[in-house]
Amino acid sequence: MEPLRVDGKFFRSGGSRVEVRAVTYGPFPGGWPVDFAADFERIAAAGFNALRVYGMPDQRLLDAALARGLRVIGGLVWGHGYDFLENTRLLAAARVALAEGLREVEGHVALAGVFVANEIPADLVRWMGPVRVRRAIEGLIALGRELRPEILWAYANYPSTEYLEPENADFTAFNVYLEDEQPFRKYLRRLHHVAGDRPLVISEFGLDSQRNGPVQQAATLAWGIRAARDEGTAGMTVFAWSDRWFASGEVLDWDFGLVDRGGCDKPALGAVAKALAEADGRGAEAMARGAENGQFSVIVCTRNGGARIAGCLRALQRQRLRPREILVVDDGSTDGTADLVAARFPETGLLRLAAGGLSAARNAGARAATGELLAFTDDDCEADENWLAGLAAAFEAGADAAGGPNLPPRPATAAEAVVTAAPGAPSHVMLDDVEAEHLPGCNFAVRRTAYFAAGGFDPVFTTAGDDVDFCWRLRDHGFRAAFVPTAFVWHHRRPTLRGYLRQQVGYGKAEALLIARHPERFTAAGDAKWDGFVYSGGPLRAVEGSILYHGPMGQAGYQGVCDRMQPLRPLDARFDTPWARGCLAVLRWLQPRLRAWFRCGRWHGCAAATAVRAMPPADFERGIWSMTGTTRDEMLAVLLAGGWQPGGEHDGWDVWKDGCRLLLATERGAGPGTMTRVRAWGDPGRAAWDLLERTAGGG
Repeated sequence: MEPLRVDGKFFRSGGSRVEVRAVTYGPFPGGWPVDFAADFERIAAAGFNALRVYGMPDQRLLDAALARGLRVIGGLVWGHGYDFLENTRLLAAARVALAEGLREVEGHVALAGVFVANEIPADLVRWMGPVRVRRAIEGLIALGRELRPEILWAYANYPSTEYLEPENADFTAFNVYLEDEQPFRKYLRRLHHVAGDRPLVISEFGLDSQRNGPVQQAATLAWGIRAARDEGTAGMTVFAWSDRWFASGEVLDWDFGLVDRGGCDKPALGAVAKALAEADGRGAEAMARGAENGQFSVIVCTRNGGARIAGCLRALQRQRLRPREILVVDDGSTDGTADLVAARFPETGLLRLAAGGLSAARNAGARAATGELLAFTDDDCEADENWLAGLAAAFEAGADAAGGPNLPPRPATAAEAVVTAAPGAPSHVMLDDVEAEHLPGCNFAVRRTAYFAAGGFDPVFTTAGDDVDFCWRLRDHGFRAAFVPTAFVWHHRRPTLRGYLRQQVGYGKAEALLIARHPERFTAAGDAKWDGFVYSGGPLRAVEGSILYHGPMGQAGYQGVCDRMQPLRPLDARFDTPWARGCLAVLRWLQPRLRAWFRCGRWHGCAAATAVRAMPPADFERGIWSMTGTTRDEMLAVLLAGGWQPGGEHDGWDVWKDGCRLLLATERGAGPGTMTRVRAWGDPGRAAWDLLERTAGGG
């Protein structure tokens, strides 16, 4: 069993790509069973290849899992249900527990990864501050990676804190409970944007058979597994193996297990086993349909790309969905690129042109192509093996154009790491979670009919800007472009800071041409007026000043970031040095100004984004204890009945009255009692405090 590695939007072990098929196991009343063998044999026989456990696994569990070919993803248990930023001992204890748990199973190959926390309650995150909480999670991940760099690290998130994605996690993980297939599929598409460049794993998905019936549970888990595969997740976790469950006592009021409390199969176990067995067959069927209907002509335009073109073409030859043809358009190279292609890749079509620019080369390739679908990539890109298969699925669903992410390879030098994290990389712009306003030309495919109806690429664009212009004209002609998150290409960035700055100058000059062609799509200051949201590859997370949607009183089930410009990729931790941070700070200041100067002759930075101002220090703060487990939701209901008004959906408080604002958060521990913390701006008056205390006491 070799370690799992991140491979773009997926995982790889050794030479093979691995889809994580996990089931949650425990915690059980009375602790772990005396012998794991029987359970683990049944789990492996059902088609699972991994376990998720809610604690750090011991040697005995890992040994038993390894014997059945099961990887284990552990979980760090600590006091994240409390205000751990105020009570710093909780976070310190978590660090100690993490180190001790790893030390006890040091080097065990069955331990594939660790979740450093699971579903920190949304009201507590809002209370402590989303950015501060995110940084605490990132600190635990950094410690874990320092101790065990060969395993994967993540945080098990959920929709109520969608904005809490740690930037240094290896993958994005979400616990999602949706009982209808289409909303589930729709949310998976959303989560790919939250994940950015990295893999998406569903860390919990299940249905309670006690309330919904065993037949409905079986059907839901089956379509959930199919949907997760269809929508390109890197892993799916079924919750749970057994109806037996322990959480401050044995849980008897729900049944999420694949087996009942006596260990007997429920209908869900057979349905899940069948769905897992069918997954590969469904992929083969989709590949066959793509081969029949795809008809891809892949067009690679190059100029002096001799050092890069071989890697690009080898990646295209490895496509699981074979293209109809591969055409290289040589745009007047002087380094022997065309001769290299002719000698080493004789099966590849080759057009030799006088130097005329990128758009002219792309148009020449499109005219020479014979396929119904024209797929464009660049000579500094290496397409993932499933690139064309993913694009084919979008066309099969009715798209006129399609594209996916362009991911930077892991940087090999500090300069590459800085450039990867710097602004200005090719980005996709999304109108919603599927339809794109813009797709970069290095990963772009279009129907032949749509291509020529929109007039192809404009030859005035010789190095950049042509893809923006073409995407806008496609929209103007009524065509729809789809984003496919798993159809990615590895796009090599500029290897030096000087090369990066020259690239940004070129982008600025191209934008000047775009302003001349599309003046209505730019502001008076020369900034593009996108209708959609710009995604830059980093995980979607709260940063200082982010506008967060919490819903009135912080009660929305789905809470996320509303910023139109999403955060950039983080700096690779291996090169996180003062020099690299300093260079990155300079580039982030210089890049928009340099680009603006060559775009419109003005030296200015990015347009200021609307941001939520931080709340001032509170005037009062206190905790209210409830022996009966009263929570903030019950207290808020009483306050509303007493004339308090709910805050807005982006506000940092819950309710207000007579100039006073209140924010409430409930700490949840192992016992039945709860502590609700109340923060007040302005004096709520003795009557309000008395009302809250009576509510907490059940009065």
